[in-house]
Amino acid sequence: MKRTHACAAMTSIAVLTIAPFLWATIVAAQSNTGELRIRVTDPSGSAVKSALELVCEANEFHKTFVTDDSGNVVARRLPFGLYTIHVEQQGFAPYADSVELRSAVPMEFHVTLSLAAINTSVTVKENETLIDPYRTGSINRVGSETIEERLTSLPGRSLVDLINSQPGWLYEGNAVLHPRGSEYQTQFVVDGVPLTDNRSPSFGTEIEADDVQSMSIYTANIPAEYGRKLGGVVEVVTTKDTRPGFHGKTVLGGGSFGTGDAYASAQYSWGKNTLGATADGARTDRFLNPPVVQNYTNTATTGDFSLRYERDLSDADRLAFTVRHGVSRFEIPNEQLQQAAGQRQDRSNLETMGILSYQHVFSPNLLGDVRFMARDDADTLSSNPLATPIIAFQDRGFREQYAKGSISLHHKNQEWKAAVEADFASLHERFNDAITDPTQFGPGTPLTFSFLGHGRDLEQSAFVQDLIRLGRWTGSVGIRWDHYQLLVNQNAVSPRLGIARYIPSADLVLHASYDRVFQTPAFENILLSSSPDVLTLSPNVLRLPVEPSHGNYYEVGLTKGFWAHLKLEVNSFRRIVNNFADDDQLLNTAVSFPLAFRKADIYGAESKVDIPHWGKFSGFVSYSYMVGSANFPVTGGLFLGDAAAQALSQTTGRFWVTQDQRHTARTRFRYELLPRAWLAFSGEYGSGLPVVFNGTEQTAIDQYGQQIVNRVNFARGRVRPSLALDASAGAQIWKHDKVNMKLEADVENLNKRLNVIDFAGLFSGNSIAPPRSFALRLETSF
Repeated sequence: MKRTHACAAMTSIAVLTIAPFLWATIVAAQSNTGELRIRVTDPSGSAVKSALELVCEANEFHKTFVTDDSGNVVARRLPFGLYTIHVEQQGFAPYADSVELRSAVPMEFHVTLSLAAINTSVTVKENETLIDPYRTGSINRVGSETIEERLTSLPGRSLVDLINSQPGWLYEGNAVLHPRGSEYQTQFVVDGVPLTDNRSPSFGTEIEADDVQSMSIYTANIPAEYGRKLGGVVEVVTTKDTRPGFHGKTVLGGGSFGTGDAYASAQYSWGKNTLGATADGARTDRFLNPPVVQNYTNTATTGDFSLRYERDLSDADRLAFTVRHGVSRFEIPNEQLQQAAGQRQDRSNLETMGILSYQHVFSPNLLGDVRFMARDDADTLSSNPLATPIIAFQDRGFREQYAKGSISLHHKNQEWKAAVEADFASLHERFNDAITDPTQFGPGTPLTFSFLGHGRDLEQSAFVQDLIRLGRWTGSVGIRWDHYQLLVNQNAVSPRLGIARYIPSADLVLHASYDRVFQTPAFENILLSSSPDVLTLSPNVLRLPVEPSHGNYYEVGLTKGFWAHLKLEVNSFRRIVNNFADDDQLLNTAVSFPLAFRKADIYGAESKVDIPHWGKFSGFVSYSYMVGSANFPVTGGLFLGDAAAQALSQTTGRFWVTQDQRHTARTRFRYELLPRAWLAFSGEYGSGLPVVFNGTEQTAIDQYGQQIVNRVNFARGRVRPSLALDASAGAQIWKHDKVNMKLEADVENLNKRLNVIDFAGLFSGNSIAPPRSFALRLETSF
């Protein structure tokens, strides 16, 4: 319980290039984005080259497009929703109209401009897209403006910091995301391909936020196309410039803790071809959240490179290929006693990934899509001879091949999707240790231990879903089948339902949803923790296979607009999960592994007031209330020594899950000082996570220091409340022709408060949030 080989990957990619011929009759879903193909003509039908604006306030989308000489432009990867199109062209009357995008099938839209003397345009205001009247559940959208003007993050956290700012999400440990009380059940879907492993800085490489165009974040009413990890689903759409020619962006940043980072992207489009590349690198002296105020041994370097090629083979066929490589190397921060002993532990994460996709439009109402992905992931841990109380070494990773295909069908008032997918991963784990302080371990613990294991994770699924419009009513219905085989072999069928009612007179949407979920265990170190070899680690061992979680998610809520400028969202939820997933630590190493408990009951409410634009103001205020508890007995995982005896004896009762923070509030407001300058202020409050510490207060002081112990309420068993206030300022400092330069300055934790995230957690104990810090970021686009 939580208390506290690139070559092989590229070979797999090459093999997968012939797979479409084997999958000709198979169809898994692309992400929930669509494509709008716009043609602009004059009254006679002749093409007009013009600029147009596409706006959706509910999706935080506002972008200008320019048609080609034929009057055509394609807006791709648009999150589903209601958009307005604005065209102003000299010699013609202003044009405005609305368009609803609900299907992955490309939509054709014809704009006919009227002569200036004859104004027949439809007047549509941007604020009419403030709420989505046909959404059957809560979705948090993060658009390009929010991404560009975000607070500067430490390396490895730019994307997860944005996600953590949404209602229902919170950090525990080292930027590990926990949606609505779930542990390690976050799924990233990057350009339609799911990544279900842990993407926190301590476990995986980063997808840089500057490489992202938009995100859609689900914690309820999760489409049936998504499975396996369903605590929260994050759809990521990477940046793609639709303009012809050569374009790009560079970002240079730096700040406190010796942090420096650089990002560059470039794209060239010619004819029906688009070639793009991105690269970024960073270093810092504060990568993980340290266990003590002094921030010992915490340096890191990170890097990432990607290359994407896309070609429109015809108006109906599109082929794309992406390669991405990422690396992070960092130290694990010491406690007081470890630092005094001279300990040093180093970790590295490497990932190489290739994605091949092909899309075919069979008819104006039918789209087919196939995607293949191969990747290689390697993670290592090493310790010097002075490590205490144990010297630990690890080399683990996996090679994954993934394939999916989907068909999307638009039929009258319905949007159908049907799909199958298959995922195969070869796991390898090597671990060995040597105890340097036997007094920290129970009698009979061997002074050395070694493990080598291999396993095969086989997962397949299929789904069908439909979105139905009946007047002011909208319904979503889907059903999904999953098969999982690693330590256990299980199948599951999961229905998903959602319903919404739009009341135009009140500018109000009421919605309710039900999700049946089947969640597979985290596979980090699952072979080690389930191996018979661990029986030698202690005279008392409890070893149970970790089975998938089964659960029911419920949500009811509303979205209401006020005065055409302010949006209120309120949601109430409950999650009841069997075989509730958690994690623990192997001995006193930095190696974690999955486990499970009989049941968890998590409930709460969330609210958010959003002001996209009201004069010179924009911003939001959100509040989350959550209560989460789990019930004994243990149903999966590894327990040693006294922990094994306790787990065997405790067959009833409950405990607060480690993500049980009752009250969380966040806010950010932006004010436009001048057309090219702005100020923003933000803040976050947390009421504190649970504490389970078996030692004395003096033991805690010796390990962590008096300052940290003062931030723990041992009587209540909680970390004391946290509060961080931040400020930002930005300005456009130069603009000439197509070159635009922006400068942003950030100050975080203005109130200079010592905020303890959790106490006696996984990595060397506690996690301490950053103190007051400064950052500058210069962005140049062309």
